[in-house]
Order: sequence, then structure tokens, then C-alpha cells
Amino acid sequence: MIVWINGAFGAGKTTTARELIELIPNSTLFDPEVIGGALTHLLPAKRLAEVGDFQDLPIWRRLVVDTAAAMLAELGGVLVVPMTLLRQEYRDEIFGGLAARRIPVRHVLLAPAETILRERIAGRAVPPDLPDGDLRVRQWSYDHIEPYRAALASWLTADAHPVDTSALTPYDTALRIADAVRTGDVPVCDIVQTPEPTAETVAAGVLLFDEQDRVLLVDPTYKAGWEFPGGVVEPGEAPARAGMREVTEETGITLDDVPALLVVDWESPAPPGFGGLRLLFDGGRLDTAAAQRLLLPGPELRDWRFVTEREAADLLPPVRYERLCWALRARERGAALYLEAGVPVG
Repeated sequence: MIVWINGAFGAGKTTTARELIELIPNSTLFDPEVIGGALTHLLPAKRLAEVGDFQDLPIWRRLVVDTAAAMLAELGGVLVVPMTLLRQEYRDEIFGGLAARRIPVRHVLLAPAETILRERIAGRAVPPDLPDGDLRVRQWSYDHIEPYRAALASWLTADAHPVDTSALTPYDTALRIADAVRTGDVPVCDIVQTPEPTAETVAAGVLLFDEQDRVLLVDPTYKAGWEFPGGVVEPGEAPARAGMREVTEETGITLDDVPALLVVDWESPAPPGFGGLRLLFDGGRLDTAAAQRLLLPGPELRDWRFVTEREAADLLPPVRYERLCWALRARERGAALYLEAGVPVG
């Protein structure tokens, strides 16, 4: 199990985590900041200069999941992780990756009053060997108060178990967290568990259109990036039926007819992914009433929207966008296409 301690920069997460591992038997501290520090020595300076925060690096988010899983495999017990996560898509990607490995996460939020938070930021200890450390460390924390407010207003309070630490010492805070974990007051995060593939997979997506012929895209909680409704075909399952099943599970829409095939695309392995066959089917046009029955985002979806082909270019990864474009051409022509990495062959 993981106890993830979230909160604004300067809220006292690491200090509380050190107290918490003394209260929870067989627990270990894992600070993902260490991975961020290591990446400064591993990645080219040019790549590091492209982001303002190491959390924006996909490799950091992947390594947080891999390292946490490896530590639990090695040590067992409970991993206490003090780390600020203010972007919901990053939280979903990391927690979804952990859920895929059957690692439950209990999400706790340290939530002092803002006046107290600012006082604590002003009194933060700064590494003596860090140039301009006093200014840089404190300014970084102050600069992230507004994003913290935005996260509180949109998703963070509802997602995590809040602990008001305004009048609590780190030890008292850790004691409350330990009690809440023990009693179950901090529930396991509600996120879809999608096992990571161990070999090539067959995945079926279904294109659904509104009355303006815009295509439906969804933003899954369990992985990064926008997608088509669909998912991995289960053993013994017909691909078209798998697409129909996934549409119902993700959107609440039931397709009465088996959708027509538009494209078969071979996605070559690109570590850490295994690749495989990607099929897109034509689920047809939804009238206004059917579109209004789409489920609101839940455990599987962060968001969904109907988009034009041009708008899809800003949401989909390049290969997936090419797959969509050729699927739309196949739909216009009434003939399915075979692709390799999004490019027609033959």
C-alpha cells in the first residue's frame, strides 16, 4: 500500500512523512524528489530546459511508478510518499500506473489555512550549499500557491482525504493520518485498474460522431493523453464486440449494431510499450438525444468532447491522429484500410 501525502509546497509533507513512518509498522519513506534530482544528471541540458518542472517530464512520472513498485516488491509493507501533485492528469497517470500493478493508494491532503502556509514557507529551511537558496526555494513555494488554490477548487479536495494542519505539529498530523489509514477513513483511490501488457495486444476503438460529424474523443484517467472510446480485446473476445463493450463501459452508450471496420493499424513495439494491432470501427452518428445520454466523467474518464478533425490534431499523439485521419478517409470511401504506424501499406 502507498500513503501519498499531498499538499502545497511548504505544507510540511516531508516532515510529516518522517513522523508517519515511525507510527505505521513496516513503512518506508519514498521521496520522488530524488528522481527529479537524478534526472538532472541523466538527461541532456537541452531536454531539461524544455520544462519548468521535472513533473512535466513523462520519464519522471514513469520512474515514480516503477520505483515505487520496485521498492514495495523489495521491502513490502507501506510506502509513504510526500509529493505535491496539483495537476489532475499527472495524479491520474501516476495513480493509474500504480493501480495497474495492483498497488492501492490512499491519498491524504495537508491543508493548513493559507496564512499559516505562508508563515511556514517563510520559515522553511534552505540547503546552505544552494546558490540563492533562500530566494529560490521560498519563491517557488509562493509561486505555486495559486495553482494549489485552483486544484483545491476543481478536484483535489474531493479526491484526497483532507487534514487541516493549521494548529497541528508534524507529529500530531502524522498521528491523525495513521489513525485515518488504520480505520479506513482514508479510502483507497477510486481509479480504474488496467493491467500493463506483457506482450503485443489487440485494441479496438470505436469512432462515434455527433450530428455535425465531429468525432468523440475521451480522456482516460488511467493513462496520459486523449483516446477513442475502446480498449484492449480480452482473450476469446471478438474485436468489434470488445469495442462495443468498451463504449458502453466508458460512455453509457449501447450500440445495437456491430460497427463496421475502418482501419487495421500495426503499432510497432516502442519500449516500454509492446505495440500490437489497433483497430478502429465506425460506431455511427449519435443524435442529439443519444449524445446527451453520455455519462459524465467517472472512474474511467476525466473528460470527453466532440471535435473536428483539425481540433483532434491538438489532442491526439501524432500516430493516433494519423490513424484517425485515415479512418475518416476510409469512412468516406466505404473501404477499410491497412496501416503500419499510421501509414497505409499496399
